[in-house]
Amino acid sequence: MNTLSIIGASIVTLALISYSIGILTEQFRKQILPRVLVFITLGVFLDITATVFMILGSKNSPFTIHGFIGYSALLAMLTFTLGGIGGAINAAILLIHCDDQRGIVHAVTDFILEHNGNILQLDQHVDPGQKHFFMRVAWTLDGFLLRAEQIDAAFRDTVGEHFGMQWCLEFSIEVPRMAMFVSKQSHCFYDILARYESGEWRVEIPLIISNHEDLRSAAERLGIDYYHIPITPEYKHEQEARQLELLEKYSIDFIALARYMQILSDDFVGHYPQRIINIHHSFLPAFAGARPYHAAFERGVKIIGATSHYVTADLDAGPIIEQDVVRVNHEHSVDDLVRKGRDLEKVVFARAIWNHINHNILVYQNRTYIFD
Repeated sequence: MNTLSIIGASIVTLALISYSIGILTEQFRKQILPRVLVFITLGVFLDITATVFMILGSKNSPFTIHGFIGYSALLAMLTFTLGGIGGAINAAILLIHCDDQRGIVHAVTDFILEHNGNILQLDQHVDPGQKHFFMRVAWTLDGFLLRAEQIDAAFRDTVGEHFGMQWCLEFSIEVPRMAMFVSKQSHCFYDILARYESGEWRVEIPLIISNHEDLRSAAERLGIDYYHIPITPEYKHEQEARQLELLEKYSIDFIALARYMQILSDDFVGHYPQRIINIHHSFLPAFAGARPYHAAFERGVKIIGATSHYVTADLDAGPIIEQDVVRVNHEHSVDDLVRKGRDLEKVVFARAIWNHINHNILVYQNRTYIFD
């Protein structure tokens, strides 16, 4: 085998090893699979060309079997490297809160430094009224001396327990899996799908559940499984049990309620604490109910708003993640308010999901602290 073949085969071997340990796992379906198909197509072309030369008896052709192996390997390398694999930084993210006390920042950063970590971001906040400390810190895992599965226990033993901390450890290369619940109103639904399809969000959406059939075609166009589960008062327990079964089957990490017009039971919510995100069609707390914009119009409001929050057992009273408002006046009709409100709902909902995906949110006593 010539030198080119050896080098090429070595490159392919390294690429396969890297793939097996997860370096190339980022959004495989969207990013890597198309490049693999390009590589296969080019390889087949070279194979056919090599066969033609061999049939013609050209011994000096560059397209010998050994040459083909080398060229294919080099094409594999170019396909993966020039294609921009692994766009996400391999980082650990630690969300911490505890009673405020001296030495917290020093202890946390010293833990990272002692294990050869390089801090990428660090944000902290102290609530002076509650004397409570909040922190988000992210550091690269390239060259870090602890394996990912060792970090939590090591942090607990050296820092966490000493300061009486509550913490959550996340990893940037893990792509969260989101399920979407939707009814008939489609503006938030289509906005989420557009951001997903364009690759704006590092998230997978393998599952959509609805109590109506209306939006099935949009889901199936993107290859997303769509389940129609009507909700009725007499069979709600069984219907929610079916939903929970699907969420477990698809390994769902969190749920986005894209104008899902059903109230979830306390039991259902308890399975996904701080992992169900809702969009509410008003600037909470105000104008609850099915016709908030009509109520706002009748009151002659000067602003309308939207609120995205985590779902809790208390209806529309969960920790608020994102809010925004837009000004209106006497010249705006109810239709104008609905149009402006829906535009606002899409943006507010998207911001909330973005912050959740990127592990920017700390929840403490029904209040969120957003490090964005």
